[in-house]
Amino acid sequence: MDSHCISSFANGFESNQYSGSVNGIETVDPFMVTNYHAGNPAYSQSTISTDEDESDDYTVLRYINQMLMEEDMEEKSCMFHDSLALQAAEESLYESPPLSAAEIPRDNMRSSNNGNGFMGAYRTGFPDSTSSLKKNVEVVVTKKERDESYYMPKGRRKNHEREYEVDLEDERSNKQSAVYVEDDEGTEQLSALFDKILIGPALGRERPLVCIFDKLYNSPNGSDVSVKPAKDEELEKCGDHKKSRVRKQSYKNKVVDIETLLIQCAQAVSTDNRVSANELLKQIRQHSSSVGSGSQRLAHCFANALEARLAGTGTQIYTALSSKRTSAADMIKAYQMYITACPFQKMALILANHTIQHLAREEELETLHIIDFGILYGFQWPSLIHRLSIRPGNPKKLRITGIDLPQPGFRPAERVQETGRRLARYCKRFNVPFEYNGIAQKWETIKVEDLKIKKNEFVAVNCMIRFKNLVDETVSVNSPRDAVLRLIRKAKPNIFVQGIVNGCYNAPFFVTRFREALFHYSSLFDVLDTTVDAEDPMRLMFEKEFLGREVMNIIACEGTERVERPETYKQWQVRNMKAGFRQIPLDHRLIHVLKHKLRNVYHSDFMLDVDGNWMLQGWKGRIVRASSCWVPS
Repeated sequence: MDSHCISSFANGFESNQYSGSVNGIETVDPFMVTNYHAGNPAYSQSTISTDEDESDDYTVLRYINQMLMEEDMEEKSCMFHDSLALQAAEESLYESPPLSAAEIPRDNMRSSNNGNGFMGAYRTGFPDSTSSLKKNVEVVVTKKERDESYYMPKGRRKNHEREYEVDLEDERSNKQSAVYVEDDEGTEQLSALFDKILIGPALGRERPLVCIFDKLYNSPNGSDVSVKPAKDEELEKCGDHKKSRVRKQSYKNKVVDIETLLIQCAQAVSTDNRVSANELLKQIRQHSSSVGSGSQRLAHCFANALEARLAGTGTQIYTALSSKRTSAADMIKAYQMYITACPFQKMALILANHTIQHLAREEELETLHIIDFGILYGFQWPSLIHRLSIRPGNPKKLRITGIDLPQPGFRPAERVQETGRRLARYCKRFNVPFEYNGIAQKWETIKVEDLKIKKNEFVAVNCMIRFKNLVDETVSVNSPRDAVLRLIRKAKPNIFVQGIVNGCYNAPFFVTRFREALFHYSSLFDVLDTTVDAEDPMRLMFEKEFLGREVMNIIACEGTERVERPETYKQWQVRNMKAGFRQIPLDHRLIHVLKHKLRNVYHSDFMLDVDGNWMLQGWKGRIVRASSCWVPS
């Protein structure tokens, strides 16, 4: 199939990639890597070129508009969870009835301390967050035609709250059948949404999702760019900084009590002590809420999962949640909120795309073949395609093999193929020769021949955080996780880029798993509580539809039905080496740029560090994500 296209939240490595004017509004993508060393000769020849001008500022806008013309995003269900729910439901049909809580081995009630557990996630080499990262920065955006600020910080949302809610109601009321009309009002609203996701903020009047984006970069043509440390009074404006600190201190004792109650309840559930478990759940419900503080939302989420496990309905609830008709548009809005508030995904994609492009240029081969395990909507690839089209010396042809799990229904490969068609049109727009091969099946059943690797092409294998959904040797003797690694090894790629969720909540003992999951997700809820308005509807949706589903699966499901199975980066180090891979060094110039960006754009509690050849990302010292690059030994 000859085609061309692309889609990604990694908006590239160039400082001006999507800067320009959209609908009369000056825009600059605050997520893009900026060349902070333009005047330093040591960096003048860096492969992280960030000073090139883009010839077409509407690249992503056109891509999204074309995507919305092809399918009704308001009517389509999303790709994020359907396949995992289908996998869990299918496996439950082949297994005996689940073990009762009394039959599950009781944990020794002690978390691991071997470096892979909760305490091991805190690396002693990390300096204190208040000293290792720069203070928050003030990034100012102005526009000649307008004096008003398009974004309001956390805690100052009254001006546009009503308008924002009306917009949401309009979007939900404009559901149409699968007829693609260019001037459809719902299409225009969704188009604006995707513009904000892929082009960047400052496209409209809506308030910011992140406190630090109260003031953004200015466009060079029309305003001045200023990046400077934020003053104390600015921090106070940005979400009532000092007041929030006092408020959080007042919740300190309650947070500890809730966590203790949750762990005690998990212990009671593990021994099938229903009287004690129900009593503890009752107490937890009194101190939890889906719309309260971060710790209260965390408790609400885990209490739901404990209740489902106690009732033995975990798998049914998990599959029911995934079968709900939540539209793809709403899910993408929630995902947009998350990647705006949190840099984990953005940094990982920039590292992956930069590494692939840099090594492909060095090999000087005609074709770049990307094999993407877990392609979903293909959001990772627009910036890379655009880079291929404007830089001399890049491969002249792009091939993408998009792999994902089959979707429910009679056409399991439909959405994987839809992603390919979008990518094809996008590549055609930029005159990049393109070929797409879509595969929708269980990953461990794929053969090397299915990948259709040809001679004289640069082969790059990419997998972002999806390995955690493959079961390991504790569930199946023939571990699908190892089987996929062996498949990649047989493909002999020039580079294998892996991004993982760094987690310890894959333990066979329930209480240990519960405790580790509680610590991990407390960081994620705290990130959202710190950076996003409490009343933000997209935050509520993300916590319910993304975090809530994952917690339900981790706590209430067992055996092959439990599809959330992360490992630590140290465990992946051993597993990958055993499979026949060796790690290659990271580009430390890129790491330097990413660290600088993190310090100056994001909240100071976010961290980025390097351990060996792993790029680690986390929150308040706890490692949440890790990325690395491998080649066959």
